[in-house]
Amino acid sequence: MHFFVASLVIQALLIVHCIKTGRNQIWIWVLALLSYAGIIAYVAAEIVPELLGSRATRRTVKGVRKVLNPEADLKRLAQHAEISGGVDANQRYAEELMQLGRHGEAVGVYRQILRGLYEHDPNLMLGLARAQFGAGAAADARATLDALIQHNPDFRSPDGHLLYARALEQEGLAERALEEYKALAGYYPGAEATVRYARLLRTRGRNEDARTTLRALLNQAAVAPPHYRRTQEEWLKQAEREIAAL
Repeated sequence: MHFFVASLVIQALLIVHCIKTGRNQIWIWVLALLSYAGIIAYVAAEIVPELLGSRATRRTVKGVRKVLNPEADLKRLAQHAEISGGVDANQRYAEELMQLGRHGEAVGVYRQILRGLYEHDPNLMLGLARAQFGAGAAADARATLDALIQHNPDFRSPDGHLLYARALEQEGLAERALEEYKALAGYYPGAEATVRYARLLRTRGRNEDARTTLRALLNQAAVAPPHYRRTQEEWLKQAEREIAAL
């Protein structure tokens, strides 16, 4: 009896799914007349291929594959970069190296492609600065960013600006870092810059300024679209922890 009732419920749900998604209406008769055989056929023919073809599923599969064999993509990208010798291929290879925490090697790849016509390419210079910072060379990263702006005065990158502020902080230039973080907090698209700004304010003993900054961030987040709160969830949690620590 339980199997029969369960079958009826599943059949009804799948018939509704079939109608709402505009499937071939022959499936309605298959589901209605064939019980579990119809259910299995519909799921195998219509739902499973849809799931496997979805972007979310592809991301999940890719993530699982990366956990099982983290350097599979790296080997493929390294081979492609070696064969083609192209800037784009080498840039993708360097990005994958950084994903794996191999920032020093990424620095070498970026230096190889920052030549000729691409010697002052702003995106490649930003990539080099990211690799240098990841390798623990904050001063080198800041020097690269200074050179980037010198050669590309119209280039704008919130992430590049944030990296510059972080490099200043890492070098121990706290007051200069605070100036950059303050400017960033006014326009950076996510919550990270504001949280880093408040954190540095707190370490400098400016607790009230830090508290005011964090409260403003959390108040804005409370009325922001759900998408913003989802994507910034971790930084917003950090903001709450920072306030609790004040």
